[in-house]
Amino acid sequence: MATATGKEKFTQPAGLYVLFLTEMWERFSYYGMRAILILFMTEVATKGGMELSAPEAAAVYALYTSSVYLLSLPGGWLADSVFGQRRTIWYGGITIMLGHIILAIPGDNVVFFCGLAVVAIGTGLLKPNISSIVGELYPEGGSRRDAGFSIFYMGINLGGFLGQTVVAFLGEKVNWHWGFGAAAVGMFIGLVIFKFQGQKHLSQYGNEPKEKIKFSFKTILSVIGILGALAILLIVLHLTHVINAYSPQGLAQVMKWIIIGISCLYFFYILILGNLSLVERKRVVVLMVLFIAAALFWSGFEQAGSSLNLFASRYVDRDFLGSWQVPAGWLQNFNQIFIIIFAPLMAALWINLGRRNLNPNVPAKFALGLILMGLGFLVMVFAAKIVVSGEKAAFTWLIMTYFLHTIGELCLSPVGLSTYTKLAPKQFVSQMMGVWFVAAALGNLFAGLFAGNFDKDNVQQMPDLFMSVVYLGVGSGLFLLVFSKPIKKWMGGVE
Repeated sequence: MATATGKEKFTQPAGLYVLFLTEMWERFSYYGMRAILILFMTEVATKGGMELSAPEAAAVYALYTSSVYLLSLPGGWLADSVFGQRRTIWYGGITIMLGHIILAIPGDNVVFFCGLAVVAIGTGLLKPNISSIVGELYPEGGSRRDAGFSIFYMGINLGGFLGQTVVAFLGEKVNWHWGFGAAAVGMFIGLVIFKFQGQKHLSQYGNEPKEKIKFSFKTILSVIGILGALAILLIVLHLTHVINAYSPQGLAQVMKWIIIGISCLYFFYILILGNLSLVERKRVVVLMVLFIAAALFWSGFEQAGSSLNLFASRYVDRDFLGSWQVPAGWLQNFNQIFIIIFAPLMAALWINLGRRNLNPNVPAKFALGLILMGLGFLVMVFAAKIVVSGEKAAFTWLIMTYFLHTIGELCLSPVGLSTYTKLAPKQFVSQMMGVWFVAAALGNLFAGLFAGNFDKDNVQQMPDLFMSVVYLGVGSGLFLLVFSKPIKKWMGGVE
């Protein structure tokens, strides 16, 4: 058998760089939006903002960011069953661009919310499918595939860095709608690259759906039953005044129950009706535990765009050389910077620990991620106490928080992605990857709802609010750490 030369092993297909640049510009638009969205909604109307209250703005933010991940489920299904990945990415990119154009045009709140919805739909179409094509470029698998995904991941972070820099500057320093417009321009560039370079370098990848739609009476009846059960639950919750579906906060609560309901029903279906062996059932239970842990982690981590962004805007000393104020959205860039620096170091650490049989098991790594997330908010407790004393906090407090959160992300996110593909029953692998995105959707929703508790007229509450996240992160992390060995046994030998 012929062996690959070193050059063949590490040379990447040209299609990777097409996908790299397309995803980079899509992330430019998404993270740019995230950097200014809640600031725009809470800004006073005389300065061009919407002047929403913190709870209202946070609820809208939560609905938007959670929808982006939740809509990746139908986005992946449409690619697999209807359009094919390439066309779904193309339609998604156009939809994202149109949404940003709507947001760039000054209008009333209805126009703004419509723009947000259009962007979320487009992102759901594009995001899951572009990653899938990256995997198809490497049918042989191996280290070359891992290197390709590492390069692709760098594009995600580079796009996030550029978006948070350019869009935040234009939005905060020039005009909010210029920021939204810049996001549209970024997506347009990505579309041009994908359209013309993709035809040349992506060959047949993603052109046709993997499996044509096959509807059966049983399938249709199951879907109707699930949707009906959720509808009845929401109606009961609304009529009993547990939620109010007529306000942004109420809609966010509705979304919370929808996500929780879908997740519980899906895991119940897999465990009871999935025709699984005992070993497979135990592995699915492990996936449920990791799902909860991931949702809790993202509920803290994703506050970068909500509560931590509000804190940076209102309470952080951002003066530079005494003459210019750094945009609040720029501080979120430290997450991308730390990922670029520490991702290869963390990968090397796991490899070296593995050689010495010291590599922590998967539940322990999740526990470490949760603990680091909680410790990041412990830093913010001290920063909040400075604000309570009547002074502004230094931006170094936020930098320390983002450092701890990034290391936590590197402990949990790539490990979780890999573990879900290993533990999922073979017939449910693609669906389980969608469930992983649902955990992110739920975490984003909780992150936005938490930011609604911030009252700019009551800074005394901030240390206690941040401390509640410390208890959540550190407490759940320690709990998971204690039970990490029994959970690992249920993984059935999967490392």
